[in-house]
Parts: sequence; C-alpha cells; structure tokens
Amino acid sequence: MKIKGVIFDLDGVITDTAEYHYIAWKDLANKIGIDIGREFNETLKGISRGESLERILEKGNKAEFYTNEQKEELAKYKNDYYLTLLERLTPNDIMDNIEETLLYLKENDIKIALASASKNAPLILEKLQLREYFEVIVDPASVKTGKPSPDIFLEGAKLMNLNPKECIGVEDSEAGVIAINDSNMLSIGIGSEENLGHAKIIIPNTSRLKETIEKIEQKQLT
Repeated sequence: MKIKGVIFDLDGVITDTAEYHYIAWKDLANKIGIDIGREFNETLKGISRGESLERILEKGNKAEFYTNEQKEELAKYKNDYYLTLLERLTPNDIMDNIEETLLYLKENDIKIALASASKNAPLILEKLQLREYFEVIVDPASVKTGKPSPDIFLEGAKLMNLNPKECIGVEDSEAGVIAINDSNMLSIGIGSEENLGHAKIIIPNTSRLKETIEKIEQKQLT
C-alpha cells in the first residue's frame, strides 16, 4: 500500500524543547519540595502534562497531597513558565533536515499531520515558521487516552481521511513508537535502538529522515 501520509511527533522530532520542559518541571518540583534530575526527565518524554505531573508527585510520595484543582494549578504554573522559555524559539531550532523532509512530502502530495501530547504545538509550529506544512494538528485533548495508546495517531489518520496502513509515524520516544505500532502504521524511531527497539525503522537522527522516507517510497514503487 502506497504511503499517503506522515504523522510527526513534535518534541525531539521537529524541534527539541526538552531542555525547556526540564527547566520548567524542575522549577515546579523544587517549589513543592521534590528533586528531579535529567535521567528522571527522560521518563516524561512523549506523555501528557497531567501524566508528567503525576509521575513527579509519585516520585516525591506526594500524589495524595493535592486535589485535582490544585494539580491543575501546578500544571498551569509549569506551563506558564515553559511558555516564557518558548519565546526564545526561532526557525534556527528546527531539527536537521526536517524542513527539507516536509518540503519533499508536500511536493509528492503526501499529507502531513502532527500528533503531539503538547497543547502548545500550534504555537511552537508558528515560532518555527512551519505551520503551513501541516494539514492536520491533532488536539491532544480530543483523544481519550494519550501515548502509548494509539488514539492520537489514529485520529491524525482519520482527520487526513487516510487508512492508518497508508501512514508513517515518526517518533523519538518509546511511548510514541508503541502508539504508532499499535495503530498499524509504519514506525520510524529517531534515536537509539536501546530506547526504540520496537520501531520498524530506526535512524540515529533526523538528518537521515528524508532519505529514509524516499527509500520507503521507492520500495513501494518497485
């Protein structure tokens, strides 16, 4: 079946705001007396803001100390700080070869969607000046369950009017790769085999993404 759509994760694939997330989460954690490091921050990749907060609270044995309303306030505090950090974002922060890949997809009439857990995705794409490439940005609030559930990728395919089997999913997190595989899409993992062993195709970084998609296309045409 010919590939008709590519669905991208955002953070670690289109751009890398992981450092901004880490700074903001660490600030919040310190505020409530919990210490988190970079290694723990890696476990927050690919999951929602609410789930990230729950993991931090569990780490500090404080999950039961806050009401749902208070948790919403904590998440808002983190996001407000994160948004101030995003003001630094420019097109210089686009990952290697991503814009070339998006242009290639457009020129070959392959639809493009974004499936990110970030509610700030539209703002980030505007900052990077990439919004025009994306036909679909899935609202993470519109799906019942976040990654590693396949819901957000299935919704992306649905909004593009495509069969999931006609789509490629691109991710840099284990949770994201599992979500792609469970949606019956071809998964491309950006990173190491150690972390993304479930991905059907693994490349070390985005600089090889365009040529990888081209090879998939050529294989389908032969």
